Amino acid sequence: MERQIRVKNARIQYAVKRTSAVKSPSLRAYRNGRFVVLAPIGMRYDRIQEFLRTKADWLLEQYRFFLRFQDRLLFMNGRKTYLAHKEEARAFVENRLARYAKIYGVSPNQVRIKNHKVTWGSCSENGNLNFNYKLLFLPSRLANYLIVHELCHLKEFNHSLKFWKLVEKSFPDYQKLEQELRYRY
Repeated sequence: MERQIRVKNARIQYAVKRTSAVKSPSLRAYRNGRFVVLAPIGMRYDRIQEFLRTKADWLLEQYRFFLRFQDRLLFMNGRKTYLAHKEEARAFVENRLARYAKIYGVSPNQVRIKNHKVTWGSCSENGNLNFNYKLLFLPSRLANYLIVHELCHLKEFNHSLKFWKLVEKSFPDYQKLEQELRYRY
């Protein structure tokens, strides 16, 4: 059942999915503009509303993002869309890589722009970086974070504490950004 919450001047629709898999509520935004609250089975509706009010800023930001890019977001999985944006994505990534590579003292072997179905980026043991062309449609702070994340793998090919310290150099709030990315795909 779709419900509505008013956030500033926007009426945002959301669904509630009750599950025994969660102990506290969480909120997800999907590429089709749908919002879903995962809530424990016994959680009262007024508590869900209270939870949503604490997430109002984030909810509004996601809602506005969707409105701005809804035409592109809904059709972003096709080969035609990928080919139309591939070179723009490459220029964007290479521009950011040049800036951050100087900071970290590394440079990738090759940079590839792909149409990944479930990942934003990856780094190979050979020093090749792969990026999803869809990062073009992310807020620039998230796109920059993604680029730095993969670039840091050139120094630390893992997710160790040393790796996160490198990332933290440019993005002290990397944990928040990581979480935000999970709901963007």
